[in-house]
Amino acid sequence: MQSALAVAFALATALANAFALASQHAASVSGDPSRRGWALLAYLVRHPLWLLGWIGMGASLLCQAIALHYGPLALVQPLLVTELVLALVIRKLWLHQELRRMAWASASVTTLALVVFLVTTNPRASTWQPTLRDWTGPGIVVAVLVAIASVVARRGSPARRAGAYAGATAALWALEATFIKATADVLVAGGISTMLTSWPLYALIGCGAVGLLTEQAALHVGPLKISQPIIVIVDPLASIVLGVSLYHERLVTSPLSSAFAGMAFVVVAVGVVVMTRTVPDTAHALHRR
Repeated sequence: MQSALAVAFALATALANAFALASQHAASVSGDPSRRGWALLAYLVRHPLWLLGWIGMGASLLCQAIALHYGPLALVQPLLVTELVLALVIRKLWLHQELRRMAWASASVTTLALVVFLVTTNPRASTWQPTLRDWTGPGIVVAVLVAIASVVARRGSPARRAGAYAGATAALWALEATFIKATADVLVAGGISTMLTSWPLYALIGCGAVGLLTEQAALHVGPLKISQPIIVIVDPLASIVLGVSLYHERLVTSPLSSAFAGMAFVVVAVGVVVMTRTVPDTAHALHRR
């Protein structure tokens, strides 16, 4: 029952993310394209779709917290890959975009491979609750990776810079997921007052803020077709590592299952790359309408 709830709310998280991105992007390109800076912000805060996008982001965070409370990181985070597939449905039904057959084919293959990966690995939670000391190692590793990525991203081609920031974003989002899980567990166990006086909530806020900065940097310095696949592929991998090391989550790791799981995830990665390269640019499509 708990696994079913985790899957349901993970898929709801992916849908909310896809809706939030689509609605806020639709708002950002609906007005005068010459707007910049404060003028653009002043326009957006009055736009219903942009505000609706923030509601979608709030719903996404809530659904992810519920999913992570009921299920392991190694199950919930890979399911968020379906955001890309759901985004195709939103593009078709809401934005009325004509999508290539290759986009739908890659989405189908990605979904099937993701199911094979999760069924083969069969992620299971444990009763282990990590302490603050347990987070020290992962926190240092992620901080070092973000520092290195920030240095690498200072120069080079747009693709290299976007890739570096995207890698940092994926690592931060994986660590943020552990803080979401910890915060949700504290809330359920002790209520709001306990949550407000516990460190996971503030670690979540800090990690989320830094992750938002690196994400925006990745989107700003280079093409989306570089940053998006890296974030989508690296995030679940890092989350699985953190789930196993921090929460002692268990996976099926026999040689045969590991081989099938490895091949399935490679297919997922290829499918993600193909999907992101075969969909139309949303802004252009909206400007043409």
